[in-house]
Amino acid sequence: ADEQQLRITWVPFEELLAAADFVSIHAKLTPQTRHLFDDAAFARMKPTAYLINTARGPIVDEAALVRALRDKRIAGAGLDVYENEPQPHPELLNMQNVVMTPHTGSAITELRAAMANVVVDNILALLAGRKPPNCWNTEIYDK
Repeated sequence: ADEQQLRITWVPFEELLAAADFVSIHAKLTPQTRHLFDDAAFARMKPTAYLINTARGPIVDEAALVRALRDKRIAGAGLDVYENEPQPHPELLNMQNVVMTPHTGSAITELRAAMANVVVDNILALLAGRKPPNCWNTEIYDK
């Protein structure tokens, strides 16, 4: 589906932060995304905005998040992953505007079964001498 069909518009990150009521993180952890959400990012967000992180903990600088929540620069946060798992920043534990779960976002039977199927598909491909269908670091095959 294309952008028009989905009624979406790509905008720069800074513009997204300034306009969004909810920012839900769905990104992999890379050197570029580590601490993507820092003091500067939280300063761009609306004071009524909520941050949701179910992706990778270190994408959010938790000390900066605590400051943003404490100073009411954002309204709240929902977290399923933490910068230093399994231990979240201690101040987050007592904040009334934070909802936390213990990295269980994928803990449903159907999703876990699908994850197991992906693993099996990859192993079967390797045993048959083929590249695994779900391999993201394909550069290893050039070695």
